[in-house]
Amino acid sequence: MSLEITINDHIKEAMKAKDKIRLEALRGIKKEIIEAKSASGAGGSVTDTDVVKIIQKMVKQRRDAAELFKGQNREDLAEKELAEVEAISGYLPAQMSKDELVLAVKAIVDKVGATSMKDMGKVMGMASKELAGKADGKDISVVVKELLG
Repeated sequence: MSLEITINDHIKEAMKAKDKIRLEALRGIKKEIIEAKSASGAGGSVTDTDVVKIIQKMVKQRRDAAELFKGQNREDLAEKELAEVEAISGYLPAQMSKDELVLAVKAIVDKVGATSMKDMGKVMGMASKELAGKADGKDISVVVKELLG
């Protein structure tokens, strides 16, 4: 079953359970999926990979918003954003641990033949494709800099 169908089913469950925060978060995902489907060149459909990218983007936006709200002493709004993050991050694939990420990036560095920071672009390009959804881009970048620096 596709991730899109799963999300639609979970929207119905959240409605029945009267879980407002989860319902709002899932409706946000559905809205983004519909927009992605209707974008030019999309062909009216999205893959599970596209949905994962949408969810990752939404999680990042909500974390950034929560941080901003905390800085403005608006704990109530920050808690709402973090609750939505909790509700939607369950649809993301399991994230790699730091050790797994280091091993994966080392393998990519060897595959590319990178030896210095000049090769960071090549490594990041391949790592971003291979580790999409499994690790945050910022974490990948930190590991690549450690290994090449």
